[in-house]
Amino acid sequence: MVFKLSVAFVALAGMAAAASLRRVPCPGSSHTSLNPACCAFYELADDLQTNAFDGGVCGEEAHESLRLTFHDAIGFSTTGKLKGGGADGSIILFNNTELQDPANDGVSDAVNLLAPFLQTHNVTAGDLIQFAGAVAVSNCPGAPQLEFLAGRPNATFAAQQGTVPLPQDSSTVILARMGDAGLSPQDTINLLASHTVARSDTLVVGHQAVPFDSTPFTFDSQVFLEVLLKGTGVPFGVNNTFGAEVDSPLPAEGEMRLQSDFALSRDPETACFWQDMINNQQLMMNGFKTSMAKMAITGHNANKLIDCSEAVPVPKPPVKKATTYPATQSFKDVQQVCHKPFPVLSTDPGAATVIPECLDGDTNINDCPS
Repeated sequence: MVFKLSVAFVALAGMAAAASLRRVPCPGSSHTSLNPACCAFYELADDLQTNAFDGGVCGEEAHESLRLTFHDAIGFSTTGKLKGGGADGSIILFNNTELQDPANDGVSDAVNLLAPFLQTHNVTAGDLIQFAGAVAVSNCPGAPQLEFLAGRPNATFAAQQGTVPLPQDSSTVILARMGDAGLSPQDTINLLASHTVARSDTLVVGHQAVPFDSTPFTFDSQVFLEVLLKGTGVPFGVNNTFGAEVDSPLPAEGEMRLQSDFALSRDPETACFWQDMINNQQLMMNGFKTSMAKMAITGHNANKLIDCSEAVPVPKPPVKKATTYPATQSFKDVQQVCHKPFPVLSTDPGAATVIPECLDGDTNINDCPS
């Protein structure tokens, strides 16, 4: 892997303080920028949307790239208990080491997807990962426009195994690990909004794209509701995830529930943070944006980075649908821990909630556009 930091970018970085509100043309491009140092990211956004994210959709590649932002950035310890440089691209640059960590199972697809962009763009691996995640989630209706600060130096060593929490971990262990990385319990729940557009390719053996909620292509709060519902079974009939999975409220529809989500949603320390998200799109968007901005610069001094948020695409607007109970379910199915009043929600009509496997609503993954 080439350790690449553009000399041109470094030179332009010195101009950040002098950048005005006047947009300047980006050389060899149709784009303009408030800061010349950000021009590289407009070009990178175009390339990612065309060649990584299928023209700009909230598909599997976007989901996986968003996940990679966490798996790279969480490799940091404020106490020095664990070795790691934070959001520094080490998971790409030292992938032979970091992908051996069981907690990083499944992120190799995102590593392989993004690594080639280092050869064609003058950006560092840490900047690539965080920017790609911001571009990726912008394709999901309802997501916020994330902040992006540029200028992370490339990693010089791998993050230590154990920096990434496992889905089998207790809420106490997860919150302790997050805290050691500089992230609060509120940040933890804010960041788990990412599970609204998450599916697993590895946890359920023999099955790919197993969703965590009933709307896997929409950035909404369904996941926060559905994780709180009583579990009735596991999808596909057999729990062979070695503790990573607990009973789901929608097993027949193919939805799985992570043990870690279950535990955090019911932990008294985080239960109200979790419940607050339900049917509160703006709170979820604001919280996710705030905590992603914090996570994306773990291991770095924000004052030494350049704000290139202008290069992040404007996200698709939220869908005009409130959070709802899946068909046949209601408040009686909620396992509430938070003492606050629970949101009043309606129930989906019909005998069963249908979970799409494809962006176009198709329920057969083999029919999804390639």
